[in-house]
Amino acid sequence: MKLHLYNTKTRQKEAFKPLHPHHVKMYVCGPTVYNRVHIGNARPAVVFDLLFRLLREEFDQVTYARNITDIDDKIIKAAAQTGEDIAALTAKYTACYAADMAALNNLSPSIEPHATEHIGEMIDMTRRLVDKGHAYAAEGHVLFDVKSMPDYGELSNCSLENMLAGARVEVAPYKKYAGDFVLWKPSSDAEPGWDSPWGRGRPGWHLECSAMIEKHLGDTIDIHGGGRDLIFPHHENELAQSRCAHDKREFVRYWMHNGYINLDGEKMSKSLGNIRTVHELLGKYDGEVIRYALLSAQYSSELDFSLDLLNQAKASLDSFYSTLRKVKHIAPAEGQDLKSHAFYAALLDDLNTPVALGEMRDMVRSLNKAGEDEKPALKALLLQAGALLGLLQRDVDDWFTQKVHTYAIGEPAEDSLVAPAGHRDHAADADLSPDYIEARIEERKQAKINRDYARADDIRAELKRQGIVLEDSREGTQWRRE
Repeated sequence: MKLHLYNTKTRQKEAFKPLHPHHVKMYVCGPTVYNRVHIGNARPAVVFDLLFRLLREEFDQVTYARNITDIDDKIIKAAAQTGEDIAALTAKYTACYAADMAALNNLSPSIEPHATEHIGEMIDMTRRLVDKGHAYAAEGHVLFDVKSMPDYGELSNCSLENMLAGARVEVAPYKKYAGDFVLWKPSSDAEPGWDSPWGRGRPGWHLECSAMIEKHLGDTIDIHGGGRDLIFPHHENELAQSRCAHDKREFVRYWMHNGYINLDGEKMSKSLGNIRTVHELLGKYDGEVIRYALLSAQYSSELDFSLDLLNQAKASLDSFYSTLRKVKHIAPAEGQDLKSHAFYAALLDDLNTPVALGEMRDMVRSLNKAGEDEKPALKALLLQAGALLGLLQRDVDDWFTQKVHTYAIGEPAEDSLVAPAGHRDHAADADLSPDYIEARIEERKQAKINRDYARADDIRAELKRQGIVLEDSREGTQWRRE
């Protein structure tokens, strides 16, 4: 089976065939670094990290670029509000983003271009668009003339008038048409700016990605990814300016967009005040739990992100790691062919992660039932599948003993990610040190040797109340945090 992907432009699932048979080029829109990123920003990072991993299995070379937008009006506003230097602010939040994405087990992209390092390329592309009659200067601005491109709107599959009716566009007297968008804008003395043929200024948001793609990946790329909210106007405008700058050559062969995230059934938005950052969620859940939750739905569908989803993800990973802990003494067999497994076929089918995760659960059930001679091969397949999804990367013992604060499974229904006053978490429980827990286990062991079974039961129950579960086996007593 070959890789098939849903192409936003053609509105159908297509067999993936890169421009060059052995080298895939992919670009994904990264963060605007003025604040901590929220869970909605994490979804494309995880989705396209998975695609990056899968492409590396299928092709000899994959170049994955994910940009950093470090010049933008939001950044300027945030710096003005905090009094921070813009360079310091963007450097801080770039580092925060890198740490958050690493905690979710995302690989580093092949290239991570920063917008401010490509101002010359942006000015050059703007000049070419003006020279070709697709852009014009007006009052210190340079704007793209959307009516100069007859097929403008082909990505979002909407007429220009309908797109404008449903979008927020800046009404300005210097525009020839309301839908014309900014390539270059003037900067005041208090704002960051660069010299250009049109005066001191800075680039428009859409221009940044087009210039960075051209610089690092060329005129035509195989895959361009991002959230569904970017289809219009951002990706539509990228498509327009890039094709017009390159004499209408193909810009992107496959456009891919992940679905929105809803938080406890409501669309996540700043106006509703229900934004949840990756950083705060990492204070309550391990990054693999968050990653599993983000992969639990097919990437193009909407995802209802909730405490129930996170707790289900943790329970699933607990069962995976529990099985691996039982067979940690068994070396995984070499030479296992994951590509012939239904798990891999699911990923080739437009990254069908719900089916892939179901296949992993089947692997766990098979491993639990297998005889000793079958376990090495089954363990190898489970670990390979986990690695491809970016899961099962923790030490099996550390998984159960790490100090991650989590909400308890089975909390009252009113508890949610928008946590009400009085919600309970396991912060206090997580403060129990491994040395303390091991000492209590040893105390319980001695009580059983002394046939003081009531005392042994009391110790188990006391640890249970503190969020520590004891599991007895022939190898001894192991423990994990709930």
